[in-house]
Amino acid sequence: MKRFWDNAETVGGVGGWQIHLDGKPVRIPGGAALAVPGRPLAEAIAAEWQAAGGAKGGDFNLQSMALTRLAGTAQERVAPAREAIALELARYGESDLLCYRAERPQRLVERQHAEWQPWLDWAHRTHGAKLVATAGIIHLPQDISALAALAEAVAGHDTIGLAGLGVLVPALGSLVLGLAVADGALSGAEAHAVSVLDDIFQEELWGRDADAHAGRLRVAADVAVAEQFLVLARA
Repeated sequence: MKRFWDNAETVGGVGGWQIHLDGKPVRIPGGAALAVPGRPLAEAIAAEWQAAGGAKGGDFNLQSMALTRLAGTAQERVAPAREAIALELARYGESDLLCYRAERPQRLVERQHAEWQPWLDWAHRTHGAKLVATAGIIHLPQDISALAALAEAVAGHDTIGLAGLGVLVPALGSLVLGLAVADGALSGAEAHAVSVLDDIFQEELWGRDADAHAGRLRVAADVAVAEQFLVLARA
């Protein structure tokens, strides 16, 4: 795509903060003007547009404008279906990564307990969700009260929060870690490191697989953008 504007700026209004390109609002595919609730997030999105393509006539790729795309997702896809999306995300608690531990080797068992259990404890302490861990991959049904507590925690997030969780939770494979990042209890980088513990352990034993490493870097970048999106929205 070719850049067709000179300047990107933020404009505040009753419906939130918009991003204008030479005085005209950026619009999402459905036709509505893109709007976010706070100025810091709007300014970061405007900065994406100001940098895109370098100057008028330059080539740019909307796929590289991560905050813009996430804001558009929040407005066009999450907002009209908040309840359904919250329920979908809450279901990750039924098979949270942190609940499924290795049976061996002992070093991995110990590292999983050391790095994963504190976040299950956090979920219990913070959200009243007492999830139980098991060894192996056979599904372990969780207590209905724990799942209800997690569902309540997810439902407590606004549209922006759900959009961020919609990236974090699948990327990390863990509702607990996603909530911890969204709540500001854990950084995105730390959460990603915790979520790939098994992969890192295997890499330490057998060496790095280039494709797997590249995949982890892509996921880490997605997590970082979602965290930035949420931090800016809270600012």
